Order: sequence, then C-alpha cells, then structure tokens
Amino acid sequence: MSSASSSTKKVLVVSGKRKTAIAKATIKPGKGRIRINRIPLEIYEPEIARLKIMEPLRMAGEDVWKQIDIKVNVKGGGFMGQAEAARIAIARALLKWTKSSHLKTIFYKYDRTMIAGDPRRKEPKKFGGPGARARKQKSYR
Repeated sequence: MSSASSSTKKVLVVSGKRKTAIAKATIKPGKGRIRINRIPLEIYEPEIARLKIMEPLRMAGEDVWKQIDIKVNVKGGGFMGQAEAARIAIARALLKWTKSSHLKTIFYKYDRTMIAGDPRRKEPKKFGGPGARARKQKSYR
C-alpha cells in the first residue's frame, strides 16, 4: 500500500494558526480549485474574509495556483481568525510547493505574518476579577 501512494501524485499538507483558529491546507496538482471547509473560495462569505484569504494567491500569480488544488480545513476562533489562519496555510503551502525564494521575499515585503504568523494569544483570567487584568472595585466608605 505504501508503494502505491509513493508512485501517485505529490500531495502536501501545511498548517497555519491565528489566535485560536487552526487551518490545515492540503495541496495537490489540479485545475486551480480552492475550497475552505468544502466551500469554493469564490462564494466564501463574508467578503472581507474572502479577500484576506485571496491575498497570497494574488501575489503568487495565476500561473502558480491555476495548476494546483487547495483544500483548507479550519477549526476554532472567529471568522476573521479563521480567514487569517487559512491565509497563512495557503501562503506556506505555495512556498513549499514552488520552493521559490523570490515568492518568499514578496510575501515578507507585503506582510511578514503571512509566513511567520503572530504569536500573540489571549492572556489567562486570574482570580479576584472578571478578566485577565480587571479587578473588583472596592470603596472604603
């Protein structure tokens, strides 16, 4: 079974994270179909999230992504966190697929978080208040 899968077409799996959203992009040779959670990118809503996801594709150029199919599965977080996680996964997948240093410099100049990601996370809540830093007010009157 392992010999049959090694002789078939090349498939890459790349991940991207943003806040609590995690995206997993599967990339293989195809006709330029891109799906996010089984929804084609052309009809993905909301529009601002779709435009965010399309940024690395626009920068790479149609000649690069029209010969591959990208499937992205995203879990967790809000719609914008999911969009940015998908964007990171797609950008990393394109870099890994093309092995192009020129494309990497284009991504870095446009927005470094497309490849490097953003390490910021929510600060944990502590006792004595409703949030991470907020405390119960006290009055001595």
